[in-house]
Amino acid sequence: MTKSKTLKQVLGLYLFIFLVWGIYRYFFQLPPIIEQTILKPLIWLLPLFWLIKSEKKFFTSIGWSLKNLFKSLYLGIGLGIVFAFEGLLINNLKYGEFHFTKLPFSTPDLLLLALGLAFVGAISEETVFRGFIFTRLQIVFKNEWLANILSSVAWTLIHLPVALIILQYPLEQMAVYLLLVFIFGFASCLVYGRTGTIAASILLNVFWSWPINLFR
Repeated sequence: MTKSKTLKQVLGLYLFIFLVWGIYRYFFQLPPIIEQTILKPLIWLLPLFWLIKSEKKFFTSIGWSLKNLFKSLYLGIGLGIVFAFEGLLINNLKYGEFHFTKLPFSTPDLLLLALGLAFVGAISEETVFRGFIFTRLQIVFKNEWLANILSSVAWTLIHLPVALIILQYPLEQMAVYLLLVFIFGFASCLVYGRTGTIAASILLNVFWSWPINLFR
């Protein structure tokens, strides 16, 4: 496949997700359990799998692999703890303190639900952004750092509807939030580049997004 066609596929998938997910965020807000387990895989992963089939490549080309598993685990857990604090910081930007999500569950159930939703959502997000967009940009530009920056900017922009519509940050808080989102995306690409698998990136995402899902 030519580089230009690969770039067109990356842009096409990104614009599709950006527009469809953005429209959904603007007009609808389903319960998180439906959003993360049904809607996000349909919008994010289904078109990606179609592209993988059209490329005639295997799922290993998007990081679905068990290679470097132990390295992925300790990188994902170690750095994940750092990003868990970043997730708490993002939430604190909104409220100035932490509030448990108001759900009809006891605290242990709430913790497990938040963790499960974070994990399911992370699979979709990391497969698309690190497994596909980042790796394909590397192929196109032959430069890991450029691919990292571009994919991290794209990752940041796709969180803009959340900041505007759901979190409703004022300008200064939005700038800090988007910067933290970019830092996470950059770190996740670095980890993916060192392991060749999305396992560590998924763990990073879980640690990062779990506090955001838990404290709303």
